Amino acid sequence: MRVFVTGATGWVGSAVVAELLEHGHSVAGLCRSDANAAMLRAKGVEPVRGSLADIDVLSDAASDADAVVHTAFGHDFSKFPENSEQDRRVIDAMGRRLIGTAKPMLVTTGLLMLAPGRVATEADMPPLTDPKYPRKTEAAVKVLADADVNIGVVRLAPTVHGLGDRMFMNILAQKARETGVSAYVDDGENRWCAVHVSDVGSVYRLALEAGLPSRVFHASAEEGVTFKAIAEAIGSNLGLPVVSRPREHFGWFAAFAENDAPTSSADTRELLQWKPKGPTLLKDLHNPNYFPQL
Repeated sequence: MRVFVTGATGWVGSAVVAELLEHGHSVAGLCRSDANAAMLRAKGVEPVRGSLADIDVLSDAASDADAVVHTAFGHDFSKFPENSEQDRRVIDAMGRRLIGTAKPMLVTTGLLMLAPGRVATEADMPPLTDPKYPRKTEAAVKVLADADVNIGVVRLAPTVHGLGDRMFMNILAQKARETGVSAYVDDGENRWCAVHVSDVGSVYRLALEAGLPSRVFHASAEEGVTFKAIAEAIGSNLGLPVVSRPREHFGWFAAFAENDAPTSSADTRELLQWKPKGPTLLKDLHNPNYFPQL
C-alpha cells in the first residue's frame, strides 16, 4: 500500500512510518520544514509539505494514497478545544475524499477520559455530546463511517513511552525538578494504561493490512499502572522524595494526574494478533537515560 501519514516526523507518527516501511509499504508523510522533508527522504518517505491548516494539501494527499493514517495533533494544551476542532476539520476533509472507495483510514485519539474509574474496552464510546469532553475525533469518525468511509480509530495509552519521550512522563519529571518532589494525588491508586513506542506502529499496520476488521483499536500494552508507582519510579530516577500533593500542585495537568484510566486491549490483540514486546513503563522510568538533563 501507499500510505499517507500525518505527523510523520512526530513521536507516534515516526513509529508508524518505520513499521510500514519495514513491512514493504510505501509512505508519503506530512511535514512542515525543509529539515523534516530531508529527514523523511533519507528514510525513503515522500515528503508532503504542509500543515494541519492546509486542508487542500491534506485532502489531495489522502485521495492519492491507498490508505491514510492521521497521527498529528496540536500539543499546546492551553489550546486544546481549538486543536480538537482543527482535528475534526482535518479528519472530515481527508475522509470525504475517501467516501465509497473502501480505502482504509485510521485516526488517533487517547484513552485517558474514555471510561474513568473502570477498565475501558474497545466497546466503550466517549461522551461525544458532553461539552466537558472536548476531543472531537470519534464524533468525526462516526460521521464519516455513516457516509460510507472505511474508517477506524486507534486509541493510544496516555503514555507512549520510550527513550526520547517528550510527553506526559517528561512533563511529570519537569514538575518534579521544579518543585523538588515527585508527587501523586491523594493515595495515588488511580491507574494509567501504558504502551512502549516500539509496539505502537504495529497496531496501525496490522489494522490497515486487515482492512480495519473493527472501528476501534486500543494501543495499550499494560492495563493499569498506579500513578503512585509512576511517581515513585520518577522520584527514584531523579533522586527526589515521593509525596502526595493536592491536585493544585499539578496546575493544568491536575485532570490528567488524578485520572483513573485502566484499559483492556483484549479485542485488539485477538483481532490483529497484536503481541506487544516492548519494556514496561516502570522499567523505562528507572532507566537513568530516560529523562534528559535540563
